[in-house]
Amino acid sequence: MSRSTAVTVEGVRKRFGDTDALAGVDLTVEEGEVLGMLGPNGAGKTTLVRVLATLLPPDSGTATIFGRDVIKDADLVRRSIGLTGQYAAVDELLTGRENLRMFGELFHLSGREARRRSDELLERFDLAEAADRTAKTYSGGMRRRLDLASSLLIRPRLLFLDEPTTGLDPRSRNAIWEITRELVDEGTTLLLTTQYLEEADVLADRIAVIDHGTIIAEGSGDELKDQVGGQVVDIVLSDPGETDQARVAVPAAEVAGDGRSLRVAIDAEDALSVVSQVADALSRAGVEVRDLGLRRPTLDDVFLQLTGDAVSEDDDEVTADMEISA
Repeated sequence: MSRSTAVTVEGVRKRFGDTDALAGVDLTVEEGEVLGMLGPNGAGKTTLVRVLATLLPPDSGTATIFGRDVIKDADLVRRSIGLTGQYAAVDELLTGRENLRMFGELFHLSGREARRRSDELLERFDLAEAADRTAKTYSGGMRRRLDLASSLLIRPRLLFLDEPTTGLDPRSRNAIWEITRELVDEGTTLLLTTQYLEEADVLADRIAVIDHGTIIAEGSGDELKDQVGGQVVDIVLSDPGETDQARVAVPAAEVAGDGRSLRVAIDAEDALSVVSQVADALSRAGVEVRDLGLRRPTLDDVFLQLTGDAVSEDDDEVTADMEISA
């Protein structure tokens, strides 16, 4: 059964000074789908989310949410969406319960409905015991859960998660992942931006790779990995000072990580023979190897091939700064 379209983006552009944050983005998201958006630092992911969330007007192009234009029908669009940004938007001087009730009033819920939804969400997000403590006493993971809960007060059909787990410990990240899966099971459409490749691989039905303000690749995690090639040979050198020597011995190798590691994309049919050839070439060159192994490509390999870079820990920081100053 075909699904209706939740998001349609056609030729959207946004410029800040001399920088094209969005340089003609075309994108669709089906209702009930989880779209993961990945890209290197300053790629434009947060800018696109802000455009779709009616927080930032595009310079040109069109964007619609459930058939409604994000500029002409902004008020109607806001009634069907929720947004959890990169930083938890909670008032540290208020309790968790007071934060949710305040957001309920901002969403024009009745006092009774705001109280009911607040209590319901505090239970769901495992915050009931801390509900009457001030938010400044909350851990990072608790603040993120409270922020996410506030975006669900109006039961949005579409939820934007802009790097929802940045800076969280693994346990808190897994808790957010579990909640995210529950929302998807309930039919919520999600657009997720993340700097964690594993997160996109685990949660997203489809992934869009954005670079220099344009979508350069789309597909499921497996489809994108297949673009890299059949297998990858990982090489970890004993001495990082021998990196150049290793690249001369194995010209197809690309430096990865801390400079001590290299990788070679190879055809799956020749995997074993290529591994043997790589090992022999390094041995003849006198390069000492700590580890050498064969594996399937990852999303990190996709990034290196498509953008020539890995996802940055301060993803979209440049663009975000421009948006704030604008």
